[in-house]
Amino acid sequence: MEPQGNSRRTVPGAQSVARAAALLRLVSASADGAPLQSLARHADLSRSTAHRLLTALRAEGLVDQDPATARWMPGPELYLMGTVAAARYDITELSRDIVRSLAVKTEESAFLSTRRADETVCLVREEGSFPIRSFVLSEGVRFPLGVASAGLAILAFLPDHDVDAYLERHPELEDRWGTVHGDAPLRRRLHETKARGYSVNPGLIVEGSWGMAAAVFDREGRPEWALSITGVEFRFAPDRLPQLGRTLLAHAHQLSSRVAGSRHRTG
Repeated sequence: MEPQGNSRRTVPGAQSVARAAALLRLVSASADGAPLQSLARHADLSRSTAHRLLTALRAEGLVDQDPATARWMPGPELYLMGTVAAARYDITELSRDIVRSLAVKTEESAFLSTRRADETVCLVREEGSFPIRSFVLSEGVRFPLGVASAGLAILAFLPDHDVDAYLERHPELEDRWGTVHGDAPLRRRLHETKARGYSVNPGLIVEGSWGMAAAVFDREGRPEWALSITGVEFRFAPDRLPQLGRTLLAHAHQLSSRVAGSRHRTG
């Protein structure tokens, strides 16, 4: 995969498209809509530039603005595009009963996330029966690969040269997510994940909120999705981790087999 920075420098107009795309991702990840100031800050844009781009996107129906709160949210055209794209890329219908089974058997909140470029995006969430829950992850939430448990599981099973290229593209992981996401500790977690088959995130994003994940593979054996569970720390005691890991792996294998046997297009 070519680094995004190279393509943006060589394709005319790519910077404007990239900025608009970044705003669309941020708007789509905000369940209740997002204020202009927050969008501009997270997209690293001035308020005036963000407002100009959002206004242009609204004219095309890709975003909308709540007249009462002034918050920006996905527009009707984005929904229509999504329904068409879902026929090619979406495996949520294949996975829902598996995610639900994972939540029932572990009693923790269960998720399906998909790889999108250098990030994971949560597609499906099923609540577990245990009354204390973690709310770090929900539909539409994105994390860089290697940060949340889903992205750690996916990154661990990519070819070594893709892992090296990813880490070279993202030296900011340590500054943004803490020293535990520096090159050496992250590579160590990737090695551990690959060795046991599933990832463990011991409260590295939010203290006390743990996660585990197993990669789901497409027909060509590429890790394109992950099943994960999250919960409070005491639910992930050392004597319970192997049992949870086996359950995760069994469900991930079931979904990988289902994807392989379906007509779903993965590329």
